[in-house]
Amino acid sequence: MKWIQRLFNRTHAATKGRIVPIFFTNTLTRSKELFMPKRPGLVTMYSCGPTVYNRAHIGNLRAYVFADTIARVLIKAGYRVRRVINITDVGHLVGDNDEGEDKMAVGAAREKTTPEAIADLYTKLFIDDLSELNIDTADIQFPRATSYINEQIALAKTLEEKGFAYRIKNGLAFDTSRFPGYGKLGNLDLSVQRVGARVEADAEKRHPADFWLWRTAKPHDLQQWDSPWGRGNPGWHIECSAMSRTLLGPEIDIHTGGEDHIAVHHNNEIAQSEAAHGRSFVRYWMHNAFLTMNGERASKSLGNVVYLSDITAKGFNPIALRYFFLQAHYRTPISFSWDSLGGAANALERLWRISMHIAEESARVSEPSEMRDHFIIALCDDLNTSQALSILWESLRSEDYSPEEKWGLIEDADALLGLSLVHPPVEDVAAATLPEDVQSLLARREEARSRKDFDEADQLRTLIEKSGYRVDDGPDGAVLTRTTL
Repeated sequence: MKWIQRLFNRTHAATKGRIVPIFFTNTLTRSKELFMPKRPGLVTMYSCGPTVYNRAHIGNLRAYVFADTIARVLIKAGYRVRRVINITDVGHLVGDNDEGEDKMAVGAAREKTTPEAIADLYTKLFIDDLSELNIDTADIQFPRATSYINEQIALAKTLEEKGFAYRIKNGLAFDTSRFPGYGKLGNLDLSVQRVGARVEADAEKRHPADFWLWRTAKPHDLQQWDSPWGRGNPGWHIECSAMSRTLLGPEIDIHTGGEDHIAVHHNNEIAQSEAAHGRSFVRYWMHNAFLTMNGERASKSLGNVVYLSDITAKGFNPIALRYFFLQAHYRTPISFSWDSLGGAANALERLWRISMHIAEESARVSEPSEMRDHFIIALCDDLNTSQALSILWESLRSEDYSPEEKWGLIEDADALLGLSLVHPPVEDVAAATLPEDVQSLLARREEARSRKDFDEADQLRTLIEKSGYRVDDGPDGAVLTRTTL
C-alpha cells in the first residue's frame, strides 16, 4: 500500500482538477493495472444494460451500483465521464445464445401487449430503480437497440465484406474461426467448447460458437426489418458493438457487466468489433461477481429473484441495498438474505445518525486528514469498498479526529459511495423519535458514565438493547440505532 500512497500524495483527490492514480482489475489481462484513459481527462464507459422484457431483479442491479462506483471514483479524481447503458429491446433470445424465442416477444405474449409497450414500461422501471439506488441517471445515455438498426446492419455488412461472416438459410453468422483472438476474454479455449451449456448446435453453422449477426424473420416475429440478408432482426451481441461505437467512439476506455457475460456475449462483442475495425475495442474490461440466493445465482429462470420493490415494500430504504452491495468487493460473490439486508439497513441507519451528529458538531466545516487519504486510497485500489467502509467506521468512532476532520471524511464518503451521508433521509433518521422509556434509560446511562459507574452503565446499555436499540459510544456521546425493523 505504501507505493499507492506515495503516488496518491502527489495528487490529492480532494484537489479539484487533479488526476488520482487509480488501479482496476482488467478481466482481459487478468491483472490489476494502472488506469490510463485513451484521452487525458476524459473516460468513456459502456455498461451492458437490461433486456426490458421484465423488471430487473437485485442480482441485475448489483452491476449498476458497481458501475456507478467506478464513475464516482473517476469523477472524484477529476475525470469527465461519458456513460452509456444500453437497453435491449430486440434480439436477446431466451437461451442467451442463438436458440429459442426473442425475450421481448415472450414478454409481450405474457402481458398480451406489444414489445414496444413492455419496453417502455420496463425501461422506465429500470431507470426508476437506478435513481432509487442513488445513481444519477441524468448524464447517462440509455440507447435502445431498435433505434440503431441501421448501424447494426452496417456493421454486419462490413463483417461480411471482410470475410468474417457467412450466409446460411436462417441469416448471417459470424465465423469465429476467422478471428484468431476469439475467446481471449476469460482465456476461453475454443477447441474444447462443447455444444450444450453455452452454445447451441445449428446444422448450417461451421462451429458451435459461431453466432448470429442477423436472423431471418419467422412468420410470427413481432419485430423485423429489411436488410441485405432479407427481412429479419439483429442478433443480441451486435447491438452493443454498434451503439458503443456510435455513441462513444471506436475504442472505449471501460466496459462493465456481470461475470456471466464474459464467456459468450463479451467475447462476441470483441470479435465483431475488432474484426470490423481492425483495432482494439475496449481498454479495460471489468466484471462484477454474482449475487446468490441460498448458494445459487439469482436468476429469473430459477425463480429465486427479489426486486427492489419487494425491498421497499418491507419498509427498507433502497439505499440499504446499495450499502449491502458495497460491503463486499465487486469481484466477490455476495449472498442475499433478508437478515443480511436487515443488518445492512441497521448499519446504514447508524451511519446516518452519526453523520447528523457530526454535521451539528462540525457546523458542516470540513478539514483534511490522514484518514480521508486512506479512505480514498482504498477506493482507488480496485474499488475496495469493503475496506473503505471499514476505514469510515473506524474513523468516525475514533477520538483521535476532530468533528471537522470527520465531516471532511463524510463528504468524501458521500461523494464516492453514494450513501446519502451528507443529507440523510429525514423521514428515516431525523424524524425517528426515541420512545420515552428509552430516552429515560439513555439519560440515566449518561449520568452513570459521568460518575464513572460503568457497571450500572453496562446494565442500562443491556436494557436499552433489549428495547430494540443499539448503543454506539463516541467522544460526543451515545448514538442509538434501531436493531428491529
